Formats: sequence, structure tokens, C-alpha cells
Amino acid sequence: MRILTARWIAPMAKSDASARRAWGIAIDDGRILAVEFLAKLRRQYTQAQVEDCGDVVLLPGLVNAHLHLELTFSRSEKSPANLAQWLLGLAQTHNDPQRTLQAVRAGIAQCLGFGVTCVGDISRNCQTARSVLAKSSLRGVSFGEILAMAQNRRLLDQRLDAAIQETTRDFPLRIGLSPHAPYSIEPDGYRRCLAMARQHHMPLTTHLAESPDETSFLAQHAGPLRELWRQLDRWDDAVPRFDGGPIRFANSLGLLQAPTLLAHVNYCDDQELEILAAGRASVIFCPRTHRYFGHPPHRWRDMLAAGINVAVGTDSCASSPDLNLVDDLRLIHHQYPDVKPAEVWALATWRAAAALGEIHAGSLAPQMQADIVAFPVQTPDPLREILAEAILPTAIWIGGRQMADNPREPST
Repeated sequence: MRILTARWIAPMAKSDASARRAWGIAIDDGRILAVEFLAKLRRQYTQAQVEDCGDVVLLPGLVNAHLHLELTFSRSEKSPANLAQWLLGLAQTHNDPQRTLQAVRAGIAQCLGFGVTCVGDISRNCQTARSVLAKSSLRGVSFGEILAMAQNRRLLDQRLDAAIQETTRDFPLRIGLSPHAPYSIEPDGYRRCLAMARQHHMPLTTHLAESPDETSFLAQHAGPLRELWRQLDRWDDAVPRFDGGPIRFANSLGLLQAPTLLAHVNYCDDQELEILAAGRASVIFCPRTHRYFGHPPHRWRDMLAAGINVAVGTDSCASSPDLNLVDDLRLIHHQYPDVKPAEVWALATWRAAAALGEIHAGSLAPQMQADIVAFPVQTPDPLREILAEAILPTAIWIGGRQMADNPREPST
């Protein structure tokens, strides 16, 4: 048993996100026993070894609620004309198992090096990605991605089976399903995924309202996303249509009545906001990817005000420079300087953990996993200081065990 102390400790509990001085974290068997004044912990745990981490702030291990580890080597330098053009450029990315192995390894190293201990990873190559994740220290969810539209609908059963397959019995992450998007999986496929997720108590995520082109595709089978299907030469005319846009589409399928993670939701009017607020789904905002595609300002603050849980993810290196989740928080801080730093950090801590259903992650509190990250700080406002400066973590603990040397690697 031991006690970690530092210049600052920021528990990031839902009810108390402020940074505290002269506090400590009591840890035993990989779990947090207490987060309290250091003097009180010393009296309570007289046999505990006290480790002073110095001039740092200790935060809960960060939670990246939406990323694609297998795309860590997929680099798109120039912003595309639209989402469909970008997707076409990625079409061959998923076909090289060896490259996928290397990309997932590099992505895991980046996550750990940037202070992330819990992820919501989307994988089309589940067996390959999970063979690497099984040996990692990361927690979270491995979502198997499913595409089954037009001529690909016959692959639904096969892809569902692959999506829920675990590599080993001791696989450390939970298994989830990711029906990809309204332009790549049909309503019946969504319903099958939702039914399976409910039956097996698995988390579910989907990309939704990522592009303005989703509305015309759903209603008329028109626009750039339809052109994408023409270039892939996999279209048929049996694909159902839907009037009303992707958010109403998701609502009609029951996705919003479940604790689904909705990636992006870049396009949302007032009526659609009300629909989201009436449901149970969380929205995962990816700030640097949002900027890369030049979308209009995201309504994440309106969503929070409406009672919708919002978290932050990095998306992939195909649309973001790297997997540094704090840089996504920094972009939010730069664009919305009036938002309190603790509210920004919540998007990558307790809110992100809640979105993933990770009840023992995202805050420093009794019974939580002892997943902790240290950032060096000098000012009396450590949460703001990290958002304002290019500060990197100096240490990370998972289950109370400090990781070895900083494992961060470049994504080239």
C-alpha cells in the first residue's frame, strides 16, 4: 500500500473537479482507497509508503472516447473537398494486416505517452487489432466496426461475428459494436447490431451527422456519398431511403434510446437537439478532426446545456496530427476561452468514462482504478496552465503501477 502526493491533485469527480493542494491518493491492489488531505491519510494509513511526485498535478488517466488505432499511419495532409473523397482515399488502408499491427502498436504507444489510459477504439480488423490490445495496458472498449450496405449487406452476419470475436479469454478491454454510419449500413443492419448489443450488454457506437451530405444520401441516394458508392462499384437500388436526416434516422431505429456513443454530430439543428436531449446517447466531439474538415462551429455547449453528455475523442491520424487528446482539449480552450478549464477537462475524464460505461475510470475517487497521469506545472492554476501550454505528461500509472519510460512514439 502507498500514498501518492504532489503539488496539486485534481480528482475530476463529477461533483468536485477543482485542483487541491496538500492532498494525497491512497492506493492498494490497483484501486484508490481514498483521496484526501495528506495529513489525514498519513494518520489513517500509518504503514503506507508516501511517494512525493513533486511539482506536478495528478489527474485521472485520460479517456479517449473515440479513436481508430489501426489508422495511426494513415496521414491526410490536405483537407479533402468532402467526407466521401476522404473515405475513398482510405479505402485501401484496411487491407494490410502487418501494417495494421504496426499502426495499432504505435497508436497504443501514443495514447500512453499522452496520458490516455482508457479508450473507445474502433476497429474494422478486429482480430489483428485485438491481438495487440490484448498485450497492452489500456482499458476501455474495442468496438468492432461493421459495414453492410447495398451489395455488402450479405456480409452482415460474417462481419457481426468478426466484430464480437475476442482474441484471447483474458482480453483486457470490453467488446462493443460499431455499425459504421447511415451511409454504410442499412436499417436492418443497425437493428441487428442494437439487438445484439442489448442481448449481450455490449456498448454501441456509430458515426452520425458527421457530414451535411448524409441527409441527401438518406433521402434521395444523391450527393458525394452516393458518388462514393459508384466509385466503389458496390451499389444496388434496394437500399432503403429515409427523409428527415441522420439524427431522426437514428432515433427511428432506437439508437438514441440506448446509451449509444454518437461520434461527431457536427450538424444538428434545434429540433434535432431536442431529439438528442430526450434520449440516452452521448456525443463524442473530435475538435481537431472537426477543424480539419472545416465544419461550422460544433454545438457541444448547447448539447451540454440541454443535458446531453458530451465527451472528446481524437478520431484518427488520418484527420488529426496525432493522438494527443490534450491537444483536442487545447483547441477547445483556445476557441472557447470563457469555458472553465475544469469543464474542458471533464470532456476527457468523467464525461468520457460515462459515455463508454467505464464506471471505474475517469476520476480519482475511492474504488476507482488507480489510473493516474502527472503533468508538470508551475502556476496556481494547473488545469488552465496545461491547456495554455504544450505540456506533456511526465509519468503515468495504470492500476497503481507506474509505467516504465515514456512510451510515446511518432505516428509517421
